[in-house]
This record gives sequence, structure tokens and C-alpha cells, in this order.
Amino acid sequence: MFNLFFGSNLPSGLARGFMRLAHIPHSSFYAGLAVAVMVGGMSISPGDAAPLFVSDIRLGLHPDSTRVVLDVSGEARPEIFEMTDPYRIVIDLPTVEFDMISDKTNASAGVIETIRYGLFRPGTSRVVLDLKGPARVAGHFALPAEDGLPWRLVIDLESTDREKFLAAVSSRDRAASPEVADSAILPDARPDAGPIIRPLRSRPVIVIDAGHGGVDPGATSYAGTHEKDIVLAFARILRDRLTASGRYDVVMTRDRDIFLPLRDRVRAAQQAQGDLFVSLHTNSHPDSDTRGFSVYTLSERASDEQTEELAQQENKADIIGGLDLDVYGDDVAGILIDFARTRTNELSVAFARDAVVTEFSRDVTMLNRPWRSAGFAVLKAPDVPSVLLELGYLTNRAEARLLMDRSYRDQIAESFFRSIDRFFESEQSASRN
Repeated sequence: MFNLFFGSNLPSGLARGFMRLAHIPHSSFYAGLAVAVMVGGMSISPGDAAPLFVSDIRLGLHPDSTRVVLDVSGEARPEIFEMTDPYRIVIDLPTVEFDMISDKTNASAGVIETIRYGLFRPGTSRVVLDLKGPARVAGHFALPAEDGLPWRLVIDLESTDREKFLAAVSSRDRAASPEVADSAILPDARPDAGPIIRPLRSRPVIVIDAGHGGVDPGATSYAGTHEKDIVLAFARILRDRLTASGRYDVVMTRDRDIFLPLRDRVRAAQQAQGDLFVSLHTNSHPDSDTRGFSVYTLSERASDEQTEELAQQENKADIIGGLDLDVYGDDVAGILIDFARTRTNELSVAFARDAVVTEFSRDVTMLNRPWRSAGFAVLKAPDVPSVLLELGYLTNRAEARLLMDRSYRDQIAESFFRSIDRFFESEQSASRN
């Protein structure tokens, strides 16, 4: 009947998820299929050469141009191109490390508003220059290492108008552009992949998504610590706590500092046939007195204006990372999404409202009205119950210090563990009745 109504050409992952939600008994919802997915992993053999590293990024002003200089430990041939709305210059390099340089994300000079950098995907590191307006690459060249100086990549930018900027963007061969291709770290998570046969599992699968990463640092604390690092550290603690219990299988969307598009995070949850997807974040606010934990579920209509602004901010991750979102088409039917999402949303809300808020309120400071909803792109898997956790505000000094403290992270992980236990026990009890 499913095929008679919707046809047989649906994305297989969504079709499996829909049939799981619509046709199997509720008590069997969590007895799905097991998977071993390694996302963001990359092995390095002992014989591989040591990776290159960037030791500095400098900005300089000239009468008619802005100069960008990258000091690199060895030759690294770049690919440089423009992206629009917002205006950006993107510099792609082979894999390089940025750990040796002081934070440059707030650097600003001439036509450059801010700088983003990090691992974009395996084999590619990316520097994104956010521009104050349209600008073009007037020239670039490399200086060899000599006289005690490292290899240097020099790029000169000069102001231009929107028409010329757009002309430069359109002249570039989109078929060869690196941002068009699907992420190489999720080769099997594409919606047109064939059915995957897995043994039945006895434990629910929890998908943990450490937000941001790589070229997208997220919020920054007063001490200069990035959101991407804080949530990854917490994700690892949470993974270890859940795994040690023996009650859950855990999949992480990323287990290192790498950029991962929102679309691929959703795909990872579906590929794992997760029973629960949790995206971890920290927040920021102009008022440094604002603090507190909060949890968010999906809704096309935001529960309040502040939450809508937060959703828009989080949904910009792909743009910050230097992706052109226009190349992504709709690969699922709207009617199917709505139909399959109904039950999924009910479970997401139950977890957020009845489990997370209840358990976390025992241990941590909660934001006023801690459960909220908005159109977060990362929560849009129609067949996986999903929530987004904002662990606290990095713009509040006291809360930022707590979030960087291991004992406090352990405390939050324990609250989360109890939340998951409460949720699954409640669902199992409901299925028996």
C-alpha cells in the first residue's frame, strides 16, 4: 500500500524510516537495525608525511588593497574563489593544522570583516574571509621559505561592485567547485543509496551531534574558547557515559574538529537509523547576565522571537563554512515529510519537555521557559526524534567557566543519561499499556 500511494522512487532511507514509523507496532519502535558508522574519522598510516601547519594569519592595509598573508610550514597550493550572499573569499588548502596560531576569528581590516578557518573535510582545510562588501582578488602569489621565514601565501583584495563580483562567481565552473560535492565522510548516507541490511539490535541508538566544527567555530567565550571545542569535549564524555551503561549504542556525527554541513548531520542520524538525535551547542547573548540551559524541538513557527533569531543563527552554519546552499535541491516529497514527521515530533517533544527539562532542572541553572521550538535545520530528519541542547551561554563568564570545567561536564552528562533513561522507560511503559 505504501508503494501504491507514494510510488516506488522515494529515497530509500526515508522510505524505511516512514515504514518503521507508520507500520510497525509502537513497542517495536526502538528495536530497529544496528549500524556501525564512523563519521569524520580518518586514519593515518605511520609512513604518511607530517601534516602542514599554519603558524600565522596576518592582515595588512595598502592604499588601494587589503593584503592577507598565511605563514605555512611548507608549500600548500591554494584554490581561491568568491562566494556571494554574503560576500566571501574562500581559500582552500590541502590539510593544514591551525592549532599553533592565536585566535584570528575576530581579525578585521580593510575589506575583511572576520576570518573563519579549520578543517573543511578530509583532505581540505578552508579559510573563509567574510567581506564588508564586494571585493575581488587582485592577485596572489607564494613566497618560498628562506632566511628563517616560512612558506608564505599572499593574497591581495580590492573593492569592487556587486555586478563584477557576481560575474566572477558565475564564471567559475560549478561542476568543479568543492562545495557542490557531497561530504566525502558520509559516502553511504546519500538519500539514493540502496537498502542496507543490518542485524536486529537490542539497544536504542543515540546519535550525538557536536555542533559547528572546523571552519565554523560557533560562539566564543570571554577566554577565547570556541563553542566547537566545548561541545566536542562534552560529546565525548556523554558518549563514554552512555556506552559504559551497556544500555545504548552511540554514533557521533563528528569525533574531531571538522566542518560538517547541516544536511550531512541529518543524514548521519537517518543512516544510523537513530532512535534519538541530540545536537549539542552553546549560546551567546548581548546581555552578559543572561545564562541558563535550554532545549529546542522543531517547529515551523518559533515559540518566541529570541528562539527564531537563534534558529536563524544556527542555520547559517553552512554559509559560515563556505557552502553554497543553492546547489542543494529538495529530495523528498513535502507530503511524506509531514506524514512521517507527526509521530517523530511527538516523541521529540516528549523527550524535551518530560525528560530533559525534568532531569536537568535538578542540577543546572535553566533558562526561563527552558523548552522552546523553532525551525532548526539540523532537527529536520522526519524519521528520527531530535532535539537541540543549548548547554549554556559563553557570553556569561560564570557559565562559560562551568562549561569548561570537567566536573561540571560530567554532571551534565549524568543529567542527560537520566533524561534518556526516563524517556525510553516512559515509551516502553506506554507501549505495554
